[in-house]
Amino acid sequence: MSQDQPGPSPLTVAVTDRARGTLSAGVSPDILNATLRLLAKWRAQVLANTLRARSGTTVLAGPFKGMRYEGAASEGAWAARLLGVYESSLIPVLESVIAQGYPQILDIGCAEGYYAVGLARRMPESRVFAHDTNGQARILAAAMATANGVADRVILGGEIGHRDFDLCLQARTFVLCDIEGAEDALLDPVAAPGLLSADILVEVHEGMKRGLTDRLAARFAATHRVTRIERRLDASSLPDWTESLSDLDRLLLLWEWRASPTPWLWLERKDNRT
Repeated sequence: MSQDQPGPSPLTVAVTDRARGTLSAGVSPDILNATLRLLAKWRAQVLANTLRARSGTTVLAGPFKGMRYEGAASEGAWAARLLGVYESSLIPVLESVIAQGYPQILDIGCAEGYYAVGLARRMPESRVFAHDTNGQARILAAAMATANGVADRVILGGEIGHRDFDLCLQARTFVLCDIEGAEDALLDPVAAPGLLSADILVEVHEGMKRGLTDRLAARFAATHRVTRIERRLDASSLPDWTESLSDLDRLLLLWEWRASPTPWLWLERKDNRT
């Protein structure tokens, strides 16, 4: 290697070592799939760094366009968030939520605050209660709220239990829930009757718990209108400079790192009086 050429980055070295270790375990489709996923995450990270360097650190499109997004995602890919097309199939629901102006938002599994802060920006009369069991995620969410001037209306907390849903009895509440399968135990309207007063958008980790989507839908069928929302990708906000990239690189900028099906359920109260 020429002295004028930089060496590989620590990330590249670490991923190469991990890939070698994975491939040394033998020969099978599972091993190749694990290696592919590892390398795809590496490439997605490289592309995300390029996106930030070339297009800045504010969300480019979507319902949270203009939001400052300077930190990293606490989990999963963040390029799609910066592009404004993260979980793009939810955008019509989010715009409806914003238009209805719920006084309270309860974000369970808020991660670094993408939704909590984004909704606080768009809904200046609302208070957002943002919960995550990960302390580092809460630190990132607090920083994002401060950077976007909504720290006074984003109330951060840790683990939430059934009795905490009594909050929903105080005012019209939109609940957003993404908690990696724990929604099975938490979203129980028998144990948490406060849920019956809320409209709920929940990511269902069907790949972790088979039958969970139908089980949750059945719990709320008597009191809520149940709509299932599937995943989709939206390339509409890819910057012009990405035209020079390969199709695979453009796809990786949109990839959200999911390894199994994660449908959403939109549960709207049938008695939806304002």
